[in-house]
Amino acid sequence: MRVAFVSMETTHHRDTQGNRRLERVAGQLAERGHDVEVYCASSWDSEGSTMSEDGVVYHGVVSDPSPRLFALRLTTLLPGRGVDVIHASPRPPVAVAGARVASALARAPLVVDWYGDEGLEESRWTSYAATAPSCVVTPSEMVRTRVREYGTTADATRVIPEGIDVDILRDTEPDSDGPDVVYTHALDDSANAESLLLALAELRDHDWSAAIVGDGPERDRYERQAIDLRIDDRVQFLGEQSTEERVALYRGAHAFVQTAYECYFPTELLWALAAGCVGIVEYQAESSAHELIENYARSFRVTNPQELADAIVDAGQFGRQDYVSEFDRFDHDEILASYLDCYRDVQESHGLF
Repeated sequence: MRVAFVSMETTHHRDTQGNRRLERVAGQLAERGHDVEVYCASSWDSEGSTMSEDGVVYHGVVSDPSPRLFALRLTTLLPGRGVDVIHASPRPPVAVAGARVASALARAPLVVDWYGDEGLEESRWTSYAATAPSCVVTPSEMVRTRVREYGTTADATRVIPEGIDVDILRDTEPDSDGPDVVYTHALDDSANAESLLLALAELRDHDWSAAIVGDGPERDRYERQAIDLRIDDRVQFLGEQSTEERVALYRGAHAFVQTAYECYFPTELLWALAAGCVGIVEYQAESSAHELIENYARSFRVTNPQELADAIVDAGQFGRQDYVSEFDRFDHDEILASYLDCYRDVQESHGLF
């Protein structure tokens, strides 16, 4: 299949989860033999309008991110490429208009991958970006609901979650000194790690250990809070960790706590659940984390630090595990198959088979 990805900004311009997802899917398709091109603003130092990386050809549509010029040039560059599907980011929304014109001229359906972290303002262009594609893909029901508020229909949207590499999970040995409780998130203004620290402080008389993975501008504040709560001797701040290091930690831990205010898809919670952790999620209006544990027995949903403390204690009713095959359905291969099913469905619905 020949797939053209349209994203004016790549991770070289803005390193966001949405941009990472788009580039990851493009790379995985190329690995499996599909013909993949990415149309973006140039970000490479070498001369020329194209650049190849990991089997993906990047086309520099504009030299600098210029939304209207980018959209206009798509209408002339894409139609002659013989693409089967155009897969676009909704940022900037005006680029979706260019991709939509190109899709009509190329007789190729348009799919928009709307992660949720694009920071789009309400406008007619944002509404257009939600309603013009053949299908809008989101990582969670929470984001899907928000996209539908711009006017698109249920039939024109579908949820394709983030994935994990099950081979890494199976091949990584558990950390034999893993903590009882682990938390992972960038320590920024959306982290809400204080909920966990307050809950742990309620359990001073219990025997536990905890690890906080991640770094960011709020780390010093959280470390001071742990000292003030007199639990700093049992809470490790580990900073950034590689995927293998985090997986080893999760396989050795007993419970994973998710408290962040904002989360479009809880990838680290998914890794932890697949690694056998009991999942404890504090409900937040801007987070989809509760969706992942909705029908999972080894989990708790809470609304405040006291309930969180109780859940940490109650997690003891579940035995330790270090791998749960139920989450194999989130392996990258399965997620990629969902994208391919989406492509085929939109082709079929537009009479392109």
